[in-house]
Amino acid sequence: MQPFCSRVCAFVLSAALLSSGCTSTLVRDEVKRTAEVEGHCSGSEWVDDSSIAVLPVPVVSFVTPHVDLRNVSGEPYVSRCGASTQVINRDVSVNRVACIPAGLTRIISLGVWQWCPVRVTWSADVLANMPSSTTFSLGQQRKQKS
Repeated sequence: MQPFCSRVCAFVLSAALLSSGCTSTLVRDEVKRTAEVEGHCSGSEWVDDSSIAVLPVPVVSFVTPHVDLRNVSGEPYVSRCGASTQVINRDVSVNRVACIPAGLTRIISLGVWQWCPVRVTWSADVLANMPSSTTFSLGQQRKQKS
């Protein structure tokens, strides 16, 4: 019974280590402000993050650099929540765990192309629409002059 338990523990530990290194954060605001927050916006989506070899020659492509076919950035996902001036506490992360089994496409294509499905997750707090403070101060200055 002892060897089985140690194998299971080793498997769980290695799976945790592999999956923890596959998530990267694209956008993260360190400011945590909750005053004047109107709502919360969040979501997730599967995105294709495939790559192709710079020199697309079979077998040689295993040792040449690969170029991403699509650039995954955080701003398009945060902009779904609203204008950049009204979105706070932003967080966008990319999880590439599904790229590990999809790496077989690189072997099948002899190193030329690799399919990589990634999970993009975003969240942000949306501020309420408030009147501009500059128009308020101009109105007060007009009253003081009269």
